[in-house]
Amino acid sequence: MKNSALEYHSRFPKGKTKVVPTKPTENSYDLSLAYSPGVAYPCLEIEKQPDLVYEYTNRGNLVGIITNGTAILGLGNIGASAGKPVMEGKAVLFKKFAGIDVFDIEINETDPEKFITIVKALEPTFGGINLEDIRAPECFHIEKTLDESMKIPVFHDDQHGTAIISTAALLNSLEITGKKAGNIKVVINGAGAAAISIAEMLTHIGVKHESIYMLDSRGVINHKRTNLHESKLPFVRNTDAETLADIFPGTDLFIGVSVANVVTEEMVKTMAEKPIMFALANPDPEIPYPDAKRARPDLIMATGRSDYHNQVNNVLGFPFIFRGALDVRAKVVNMEMKLAAAYALSELTKLPVPIEVSEAYNEKEIRFGADYIIPKPLDARVLYHVAPAVAEAAVKTGVNQVEYPGRAAYVKFLESIMAQQQEPISALEI
Repeated sequence: MKNSALEYHSRFPKGKTKVVPTKPTENSYDLSLAYSPGVAYPCLEIEKQPDLVYEYTNRGNLVGIITNGTAILGLGNIGASAGKPVMEGKAVLFKKFAGIDVFDIEINETDPEKFITIVKALEPTFGGINLEDIRAPECFHIEKTLDESMKIPVFHDDQHGTAIISTAALLNSLEITGKKAGNIKVVINGAGAAAISIAEMLTHIGVKHESIYMLDSRGVINHKRTNLHESKLPFVRNTDAETLADIFPGTDLFIGVSVANVVTEEMVKTMAEKPIMFALANPDPEIPYPDAKRARPDLIMATGRSDYHNQVNNVLGFPFIFRGALDVRAKVVNMEMKLAAAYALSELTKLPVPIEVSEAYNEKEIRFGADYIIPKPLDARVLYHVAPAVAEAAVKTGVNQVEYPGRAAYVKFLESIMAQQQEPISALEI
């Protein structure tokens, strides 16, 4: 795998993305329109009416993926340059799944205030900002400040992407098990960006805040703890439980956004009836899928891996959330838009799955149930369910800046965008 991956990235042209012209450049007249002297005309129109930048440039379909390399994809603080392959990979997913163009920007700055100043200054370039792989707790302050000070949507996928997909998976898991959100005990192992966002979102579907128990690297966040960061203070619980094993008995839902192999089969056996487990540490979950299912055959389980049922994959969220937000020029991605995405994913899971999706995953048939609680990432229908739901939520909450044409017309627009996509040759075909 290592040699293949290195060869894949180093093959000419280097990396995974490139910029291509979208207008003809075949003769001198084309060039005079693209640059001097013709380019002056849209410049002057935009000067008079700034919103025309969306008419005469690609800003409305351009997202900036921005990182400082402090929390790269399970690799940690490896620096801005070392994080660039991940940002290019994210750019590929935006383009493939939602037709969105991306500039990835790696900023060599770890001071939060300086980072905020740099990103804010980039606002004229982009229709939206996807913050990526920025360590906690700085990421909370960075996103909040940029969200409040910029007039384009700012979305930190490490926080909200996992939360949205997990919420959708939980909605369906609750339906399958017959449990009620307000009656479940939740244990979240991990107290970083994703964990805190997940906890917040769960409360918006009815989970009681006081029923959520969170653990960091030092154990249960309880009343005995001192020197806690302010982001953890809402999760202080009056309990003598200190370890993951202490808090596990009676748990209805376990969510792991931490490290591999911290949950044992014995711990799984102590969970409540019809338990639910989202073990999302990558590449190896908090407990191996086969071990957890062996311990509790009645368990509904999801991981971040593609080789087991129920993959919680952020690609089910961010391309389509930005697609919907960009197309109505939303000023923010608010909680209503995030919830709309989660509910759209939940509802799509219950619809009949096309045969081509089953074939893509080498399965004879895929249907709603314990082994299918979330759509597959290669299901093309996700775009046509999630993007309209997000756009409509933006309009409903008044954060849109252009009109929404209605679902039927919008879906046709999305179809036209995807029809223009040019698929690169698969690595498997070379």
